[in-house]
Amino acid sequence: MDYVIAIDAGTQSIRVAVIDVLGNIVQIERTEIEPYYSTEPGFAEQDADYLWNMLCETSKRLMGNLSVPIASIKGMAITTQRSTLVNLDRDGKPLRPAIIWLDQRKARVDQWPKGLIKLGLKIINMHESLVHAIKDGESNWIRQNQPEIWEKTHKFVFLSGFFIHHLTGKFIDSIGSTVGYVPFHYKKQRWCKPGERNTNLFPIGRDKLVDLVKPSELLGYVSREAMAQTGLPEGLPVIASAADKACEVLGSGCISPEVACLSYGTTATIETTNPRYIEIIKFFPSYPSAVPNFFNTEVMIYRGYWMVNWFKKEFGHKEVELAKQLGKSAEELFDEMIREIPPGSMGLTLQPYWSPGLKIPGVEAKGAVIGFGDVHTKAHLYRSIIEGLIFALKEGAIRTQRKNGVKIQRLRVSGGGSQSMNALQITADIFGLPVEKPHTYETSALGAAINCAVGVGLYPDFKTAIDKMCRVGEVYLPIKENQMVYDELYHRVYSKMYKRLRPLYEQIRDITGYPPKITD
Repeated sequence: MDYVIAIDAGTQSIRVAVIDVLGNIVQIERTEIEPYYSTEPGFAEQDADYLWNMLCETSKRLMGNLSVPIASIKGMAITTQRSTLVNLDRDGKPLRPAIIWLDQRKARVDQWPKGLIKLGLKIINMHESLVHAIKDGESNWIRQNQPEIWEKTHKFVFLSGFFIHHLTGKFIDSIGSTVGYVPFHYKKQRWCKPGERNTNLFPIGRDKLVDLVKPSELLGYVSREAMAQTGLPEGLPVIASAADKACEVLGSGCISPEVACLSYGTTATIETTNPRYIEIIKFFPSYPSAVPNFFNTEVMIYRGYWMVNWFKKEFGHKEVELAKQLGKSAEELFDEMIREIPPGSMGLTLQPYWSPGLKIPGVEAKGAVIGFGDVHTKAHLYRSIIEGLIFALKEGAIRTQRKNGVKIQRLRVSGGGSQSMNALQITADIFGLPVEKPHTYETSALGAAINCAVGVGLYPDFKTAIDKMCRVGEVYLPIKENQMVYDELYHRVYSKMYKRLRPLYEQIRDITGYPPKITD
């Protein structure tokens, strides 16, 4: 049996796994990490060296207790959280803390857009969204507020590129990991040329950007120094994979648009893999897939399963304490709590816009819960959170089908929320589709392993690798009676909520100043 090593560096933990050519997790080590710290309100930073040290510690534990022959390990790949960026000097050392994807600092809008371009963007209702992107651009903030750091910056890299430099000594990364506020041409999957839109939004010189290769291509080899730090064998091929969401989609076995991948993580998403570049929401790109030359369409509910943590913090004190006594998680108790609550939460309907979007929904959006009565308990509220998230994802699925021109026939579900049987059954009932749970929870790591297996020649192509390494564990079928209730609620209530509440959201924004208007 041949094996590969997959490193999955997420927001909450770093995992290092040995995975065989049949997609089985043979061995895994996991280290919880501190996601970020804040030096000012809204800032989210973490020392990149701390993250590297946690990776090394996790890898060393795995290699120190390796249960397979070291010669049978044919390569490794790494997937990381998206859109976390690091400034490196010429030696690859961080010049400042990494800016984590959750960061909310805002840059100024200095010179672009102006004149007729600005007028045109306003006419097509894109000016506010592009100004938002400029303000969110980490490089723009660093240039304006820490010019001495920007001047010393040799390379501006994603977290994946930082780790890869440590492993191989090269400034290089995967196209599949390139998701963020950088001058990247998403349709052509290359760095932008001078004058192209994203170069105007994020004016980073090409000399500060790393070389890019396609997923499954060779990035380099584990160096002697990296071997000493990680325990990984010197000379082990390091193969390009993709960012965690893209790897999740691949590891769930989704490589065509009729199978959609739902990710129930901190951010909830619905994604499909497509050989064509398609913008589900106009001007918002499809991201690079973990399959070379393919694209992942994505509709995102920014807060997603964060709302479960919000509920736990604000309303679940009793369950948290009881869970400690029983040796369970609070989420398990919440899951038991909603089992007897009927579909539709007895009329409680939730719109999950606790954080607004840029376009769909608009920046004025807020969360809403309607239908309260004296019968409702916190169990009803909890179930309405799950239902509201899935309603929002269904809305994204309908939009995705329309743009792809392909009907979604099956769903694969991954992420922390996929551990809830109730959430999976509710998903099947709301979508009216079979919901398939992959055979492993570690779908991001599995996606990276598939890239590695193809890259080192263990499989001739991605279809063969997926056929061998991905399979379905549990399947949840829609319950007809529940589906009928949810269809009525979705079409007659949920799908009308945003349109009817939007004028009120705009009034709230005007009166209270929250969320603040985006101006230049």
